[in-house]
Amino acid sequence: MRKKVTIVGAGMTGGAIAQVMAERGYADVVLLDIIEGMPQGKALDISESAPWAGFSGSITGTNDWVDSAGSDVVLVTSGVPRKPGMTREDLLATNASIVRSVVGSVAEHSPDTILIILANPMDAMCHVALEASGFPSTRVIGQGGMLDSSRYRTFISMELGVSVRDVNAWVLGGHTEATMVPLVSNASVGGVPITALMAQDRIDAVVNRTTKGGAEIVALLKTGSAFVAPAWAIAEMAEAVLFDEKRVLPSCVLLGGEYGVNDAYVGAPVTLGAGGAEAIHEFELSESEAEGVRAAGAAVLELVAETPSS
Repeated sequence: MRKKVTIVGAGMTGGAIAQVMAERGYADVVLLDIIEGMPQGKALDISESAPWAGFSGSITGTNDWVDSAGSDVVLVTSGVPRKPGMTREDLLATNASIVRSVVGSVAEHSPDTILIILANPMDAMCHVALEASGFPSTRVIGQGGMLDSSRYRTFISMELGVSVRDVNAWVLGGHTEATMVPLVSNASVGGVPITALMAQDRIDAVVNRTTKGGAEIVALLKTGSAFVAPAWAIAEMAEAVLFDEKRVLPSCVLLGGEYGVNDAYVGAPVTLGAGGAEAIHEFELSESEAEGVRAAGAAVLELVAETPSS
């Protein structure tokens, strides 16, 4: 039986995810939105690319949750997008209400699904989704670390003029400028530590650009935020779950003492498979990195405390 993936929110990010998932061809895709015509139009446009793109799976645009029933994975992108000058925290009240409503419908129609959350502020929205779904925390995962790590790897490759395929670098912690933790202690290119390849001031510059990566794109676009890199990042996570790949990826999960953080959704190395977040891995960080991850946990809990309950 073919796998089924539902993408909630047919905006720029949701549409890009639908295109990536459709082109990969291993799952039937449902693109769902409350705006009539938009998911249907985007789904039809993507379907009409199949003769040249070479995929044969189905993609359905809909406004009806019934079409999402029985999804193996549900990707939640819905919410108000961040605008220039707006922090992710500014989105809190509005997007919490949207995510709560969406996830309630997901739980009703796909009670066994794995939820991957992309709505911002992502860390806090994972807490909202966990409560609204009633799912175990292993089945509610946030995407932030994948996107931030992709940016970090990209900026390192640009700085050194090397293939990004040989860059191994992770971002843990939160998914805000103040709370993300680009790891320098274990970042490498082809196994060579970046500390042996870059001067400290250049490392600092790359780390700083990474923490501001989302804002940089928002400032350039002026009318929106990133959508292509997030689409590819979340597609990798979905694939790891759909095919039980047991990939270790930087994902936002509910920590239970790991890295000194309790009961907060924070980015960490996670084994993703058919059960969702199947294992959380700890390894030694530098003192400043460990402090940053703990601070991210505290910041998320503060944000959760400010989140309206209904």
